[in-house]
Amino acid sequence: MKILFIGGTGLLSSACSDLAVERGHELFLLNRSVSTKYPAPNDATILQADIYADTAHLSSLLAGHHFDAVVDFIAFSPYDIERDIALFRGKTDQFVFISSASAYQKPVQNYLITEETPLENPYWEYSRNKIACEEALMNAHHADGFPVTIVRPSHTWGLHKFQVSGHGSTRGL
Repeated sequence: MKILFIGGTGLLSSACSDLAVERGHELFLLNRSVSTKYPAPNDATILQADIYADTAHLSSLLAGHHFDAVVDFIAFSPYDIERDIALFRGKTDQFVFISSASAYQKPVQNYLITEETPLENPYWEYSRNKIACEEALMNAHHADGFPVTIVRPSHTWGLHKFQVSGHGSTRGL
C-alpha cells in the first residue's frame, strides 16, 4: 500500500510509521522538519512542508501522487480539515482522521460508550474542535463521497512513552 501520514514523527504516529515500514508499505510522511524527537524510519519518503503554511507548495509536492490511505495525526480545527479535503479529494482511497474519545458526551450519561454515544463536550475546546472536524468530514462524505474513517483513541502512547495511569503525562515513565 502507498500511505501518507500527515505528521508521522510524533509519539503515536512514530510507532505507526515504524510499523507501516516494517510491514512493507510504501510510506510517505508530510512533515515540516527532518529533525524531530522521534525520527522517521529510514525507508519512509519525507515530503518536507509545513501543512499550515503554503498550500501551493503542498499541492506541488502532492502532484502526481495517489495514496491508498492518508492519515492525519495533527488536524485540530475545522480549517485543517477543510484544507485536507481540498488537498486530498481524488488523491486517496481512504482518509483517516485521528480524533479523540474526549469528543464523546460529557457529562457521561451512560458508563457504556458506543458509536451511538453523542459527540458533545462543553468543557474542552480541543474536544469541540475535534467534533467540528468530524462534522466537516462527514458532510464531505455525504455530499460527494469523500472516503473517511474516524478514529477516536482514548489514550495514546508509543514506543518511547507508555501509559501507566490515567493521570496524564506527568505520571508516565
